[in-house]
Amino acid sequence: QIQLVESGGGLVQAGGSLRLSCAASGRTFSSYAMGWFRQSPGKERQFVAIITRYGGQMYSTDSEGDRFTISRDNAKNTIYLQMNNLKPEDTAVYYCAADPSGLGLSELEWYKYWGQGTQVTVSS
Repeated sequence: QIQLVESGGGLVQAGGSLRLSCAASGRTFSSYAMGWFRQSPGKERQFVAIITRYGGQMYSTDSEGDRFTISRDNAKNTIYLQMNNLKPEDTAVYYCAADPSGLGLSELEWYKYWGQGTQVTVSS
C-alpha cells in the first residue's frame, strides 16, 4: 500500500504554466503505473495522463500535444505533470493515482490508491 500527496496547484492566468507533483510513500512505487486525473464541479473524474512502470505515456485528447507532460522519478518516488498553455477549461481538482498492476490503463477502476487532490484554477 502507498500514500500519495499532491502539490503544485494554484491560480494561473490563461496561457500560463503549472507543474504538479505527487510524492508517494512505499517501496513498490517503481512497479506501479501512475496517473493524473481531474474533476470539475458537476463532472465525472477523468483521466489526464498516465505513465506506465516502464515510462510509457498516454494522454487524454484534451491534454495531447505539448500542453501536458507526465514524468516520473523513481529515485524520488515522485511523478510530475507539467501543464503549459493552460485554458480556463483546465480548471479542476487534479488527483494523482497509482495502479498496482503497472499496466497504465485509463479506466479509473484500475487505480487503487488516490491522493487528496490539488486545485488548479485558470482565469481568463
